[in-house]
Amino acid sequence: MTTSSNRRRSRTRLLTTAVAAIAACVSLAANSAGTASAAPQQQLADYISDASPTPARAETFLLNGESRWLIPTGNGPKQTTFPAAFAHSLSNPDVAPAGANDWSCKPRAGRNPVVLVHGTWENAYSNWSMISPALQQAGFCVYALDYGIQPPSQGGGVAAAFPGVYGTGDIVKSATQIKTFVDKVLASTGAAKVDMVGHSMGGISTRQYLRFDGGAAKVANVVTLGATNNGTTLNGIGTLGRTINDLGVDILGPLALGVGVSGTQQIYNSPFLKNLNSGGVYALGDIRYTIVGTRYDEVTTPYSSTFFPKGTKNTRNITLQDGCPQDTSDHFSLSYSPRATSIVLRALGADVPLVCAPNAWLVG
Repeated sequence: MTTSSNRRRSRTRLLTTAVAAIAACVSLAANSAGTASAAPQQQLADYISDASPTPARAETFLLNGESRWLIPTGNGPKQTTFPAAFAHSLSNPDVAPAGANDWSCKPRAGRNPVVLVHGTWENAYSNWSMISPALQQAGFCVYALDYGIQPPSQGGGVAAAFPGVYGTGDIVKSATQIKTFVDKVLASTGAAKVDMVGHSMGGISTRQYLRFDGGAAKVANVVTLGATNNGTTLNGIGTLGRTINDLGVDILGPLALGVGVSGTQQIYNSPFLKNLNSGGVYALGDIRYTIVGTRYDEVTTPYSSTFFPKGTKNTRNITLQDGCPQDTSDHFSLSYSPRATSIVLRALGADVPLVCAPNAWLVG
């Protein structure tokens, strides 16, 4: 009897949390986006009230916004923790991480130029201020872009109102921006191929580029860190929202007004992810994949959802804590983990030891 009661209370708490989160996002979106977002909000309300028998999709209303991209200029200082990098980027949102975007760089023999692809609500500096200088020191030409820059009024979500909060636009459009950037890197360096490293959404943006924008012929190695390769349940809230959506009520539409289009595209079983992974295709051509996950990931949940299916060709799935339990990196501190940094370097051909060192949850 007690167990049954606990389960009921647990379900109630989950539902309450989901509703509260969605309500908060809608409220924030309305207050922050102002009249510019009134039209899509009204569209959403009208659609829900119609009680359409077909599954509702947030993307129906929010994929029409336009995002932009840019090449960060200058170089900020090296950082060893995500909070420090994020704080610096708030006042310097369009600066490149140390070691990146030297357009005079020519790759060493046997080394491909490396393109770094940031995640949702991040930018090149906040995401890569530890890994970028490490790659440069190891002899790589390193490049990083800011992409998916979409204001709240265009569907980028409330957080996009803050400086340097990028990667909120439609991932399909973001992949075309990545394509343009990779082509520029290849032209500048004279290289035949690049290697790519993506954190969180940066991993699936990279995969979208590879599969649908001609990138497979231009990339040799891909490393993802905490990527939402199979979506995220957001500890159950995302799964609940997707289930309600598939019953015909577009609960994820209002949520997208809060978190941005790319946020809803990463929720488990989204139309975007179904298309990206259609036919069970994860690895393409001769590209070598290294997929890194952390047991302490609170964004990509369950953390194992980052991995490609067992047996996928040319793929290594790596749990960060295997062999190094003292590294407790979460989703955000993963790209500031000394161990993860060494995994990236080794995956791209650098002769460095595999590091095991403590790295704290969030603060590094």
